Amino acid sequence: MMESLMFSLNGTLPVFLVIALGYVLKQIGLLNNEFVAVSNKFNFNVILPLLLFKDMAESDLRTGFDGKLAGFCALSTTIAFFAIWLFARRFLKDKSMVGAFVQASYRCSVAVMGVALMVNLYGDAGPAPMMIVGSVPLFNIYAVLVLSVEGTRTDRSGPSIASTVKGIVTNPLLIGIALGSVVSLLGIQFPTILNKTIASVSSLATPQALICIGAGFEGRKALSKLGPTFAASLVKLVVLPAVFLPAAVALGFRDASLACLVILLGSATTPTSYVMAERMGNDGVLTSSVIVLTTLLSALTLTFWLFLLRSAGYLA
Repeated sequence: MMESLMFSLNGTLPVFLVIALGYVLKQIGLLNNEFVAVSNKFNFNVILPLLLFKDMAESDLRTGFDGKLAGFCALSTTIAFFAIWLFARRFLKDKSMVGAFVQASYRCSVAVMGVALMVNLYGDAGPAPMMIVGSVPLFNIYAVLVLSVEGTRTDRSGPSIASTVKGIVTNPLLIGIALGSVVSLLGIQFPTILNKTIASVSSLATPQALICIGAGFEGRKALSKLGPTFAASLVKLVVLPAVFLPAAVALGFRDASLACLVILLGSATTPTSYVMAERMGNDGVLTSSVIVLTTLLSALTLTFWLFLLRSAGYLA
């Protein structure tokens, strides 16, 4: 149990500490609001698309495709997304929070934290690329959809269908995913120089997003949104695993594949959701609050789910 706890803490506490570093740097005047705004724009338009392009391009979509795992990831993501959206639209009193609440409740960092956790657990990424293939494109498509529909509105009618579709088609993140998928399917190989350049730039995505979360974190505003923050965190860390993991076990998922699903369903909200919420006119304060809380609590909840499944003999 202690070994599992330390493993989870090693995966989550560094994330929280980088967020804290951003907050401290802002408080002592080394960072300011202009830095946060420019960094978020740069991350959204350049770094994150490159990261997603790289992840998809490096996934072998032609061979070694585990359709069962990818399909379960896609189906559970889809069911969770629409169920949470319906719940948020019905029960959230402040409708300006809906887009941020939904995104923060279903998205996690499978491309970065997920792979790292799998390597720590099993020594390599294992079936993690299939988890990425089945979830990351939908994570971003659904995020663009809900943030476009629920974002800042100029009138009660909301955005038109045409503007929503345009926002989805022209979204830099989805373009990165699409181009990366084409590269993977065609088996295109880039020169080493280009690969290293892409890897260097894309590696900035997570630390830069974390620094901006900390620098942009507004404690007083966050305190006013404790209810939605706790609700979204509960959904992300407890409800989704409790609903979908029994189904995964019943369908025969075991060992590394089941560990992937634990990570998909029960890990902390991805820091990149903050960048998207901010850039698309949604509630950045709520998003950052959920990221901070889920990062803190996930060390315990992930340990619980892993320990429970291992004790039952489903994880080796």
